[in-house]
Amino acid sequence: MMAPTIRVMTADDRDAVVALLADSDPWKTLGYTQHDWNMIFTPIPIGRDTYVAVIDGRVAAVALLRQKFLLGDYLELLGVAGWARSQGLGGHVLAHIEAAVFARTKNLFVCVSDFNAPARRFYKKHGYQDIGPMPDFLIPGKAEILLRKTKGPAR
Repeated sequence: MMAPTIRVMTADDRDAVVALLADSDPWKTLGYTQHDWNMIFTPIPIGRDTYVAVIDGRVAAVALLRQKFLLGDYLELLGVAGWARSQGLGGHVLAHIEAAVFARTKNLFVCVSDFNAPARRFYKKHGYQDIGPMPDFLIPGKAEILLRKTKGPAR
């Protein structure tokens, strides 16, 4: 895989981002549709940092970060296109996010669906610890698990 270019998302990236997310799990299992993604990304979310990773001119990943969450920041979304998975791209994007976050705060949070074993392994590999489950948070019978990576206490 060529090294990705990670940059701020623009309106020109919207269709590729929506297609990437609408065609992948866990989003499909959680009930998100192309319409939902269009609503989220039209306009590009205000008050959040939104990044894309581009390889060979194609959007290969997207990340959505909310600052100032529980004495840290919250990675609301990290999605990688099916054609770009298992090549280290998610790790590149996560490292980019972590560098920005840990330059200003000591905690980064993320949620992962309890049924999403690959994502759970990914975040564990990158040093995230389980904080706890939130049962029936998005869909009945499934939990979202809050994870945290820290560089130390907030004070």
